[in-house]
Amino acid sequence: MRRFAKWLSILLIVAALLAAGGFWYTFMSPYGYHPTETAIIDERIAEQDVFVYGTLRHDGLRWIIMGTPVETREATLKGYRKQDLDIRPQPDGEVRGEVLTVTPAALRALDRYERLGVRYTRESVKLADGTTAWVYKRLPE
Repeated sequence: MRRFAKWLSILLIVAALLAAGGFWYTFMSPYGYHPTETAIIDERIAEQDVFVYGTLRHDGLRWIIMGTPVETREATLKGYRKQDLDIRPQPDGEVRGEVLTVTPAALRALDRYERLGVRYTRESVKLADGTTAWVYKRLPE
């Protein structure tokens, strides 16, 4: 039984190290992610709004990605419907989500998470309350 516990402990440590390495590679390293699309980030604007409707609605995940907590507000995007990991135009549709107000550095971190230019594109949309925000839309495969 002790031998099993020892090997289980070693396996858990290796799994944690692999997970940490994967996280570093994915979100922080200069390797692996090479966008095909140039990000539009105006450094003169201190904060920009981003409409999120999926995984980015989770506080813990946002904190890991951006390195800081961020305030949110509920919002609706009319004229779209949610489909799996994407939104699609639909005249009578609406997508409920949240708006994050982020710094240019946080926007770069979100672009990296969403694999801007590889998996997603970032577009400007008008929300139901009349404000404008960025939204990530899945690129065709």
